[in-house]
Amino acid sequence: MKVIYEDNHIIAVDKTCSEIVQGDKTGDAPLSDMLKAWLKEKYAKPGQVFVGVTHRLDRPVSGVVIFAKTSKALTRMNDMFRDGEVKKIYWAIVKNEPPVQEGELVNWLVRNEKQNKSYAYDNERPDAKKAVLDYKVIAHSDRYFLLEIELKTGRHHQIRCQLANIGCPIKGDLKYGFARSNPDGGISLHARSAEFIHPVSKQKVKIVASVPDDNLWKALTSSLTE
Repeated sequence: MKVIYEDNHIIAVDKTCSEIVQGDKTGDAPLSDMLKAWLKEKYAKPGQVFVGVTHRLDRPVSGVVIFAKTSKALTRMNDMFRDGEVKKIYWAIVKNEPPVQEGELVNWLVRNEKQNKSYAYDNERPDAKKAVLDYKVIAHSDRYFLLEIELKTGRHHQIRCQLANIGCPIKGDLKYGFARSNPDGGISLHARSAEFIHPVSKQKVKIVASVPDDNLWKALTSSLTE
């Protein structure tokens, strides 16, 4: 577990693709529980330690995850994520070049609970939720393209589904059409940064997560500045 930001009200972790944000049917220890133990030991706290989940990140995705250390921060951060007041930037590696170098994707997504998968449609449907993101190509190699994505809405598997819909499934993402899995079992989607007004201090905060320790990630991002 890698803590990349902490103050009195919030704490952020650079999640790996093997970690889960909160408990699920696997029974694996979630980051929320790991953080409680870490804070309890770090500050020698007696009794219960408060750690609240402000948002989620799919298990195979890496990058910034923010937790609340106080109930006040949890309520406010939940509201901010819901109302789109947190600027979320993701980086994704895809094999196919997008139709245009940058643009906006607007789809209506239908979630299939049984398959744990979303499907994208071009037109509105009664059971669908509108999904919007902006993307641009920021680097490429001979075989892969690195996209920067800004999420405008937060739908189930949104980036994975919308990129696959334009013929650009994310590297390693078998569920959305990539041919092979990644060796680590994750997918090449990284929550690069989160930018927001602090829920208590009202100061501007930007939290950035380093890219995964992987040769392809390092090669594609070597020319990019922080």
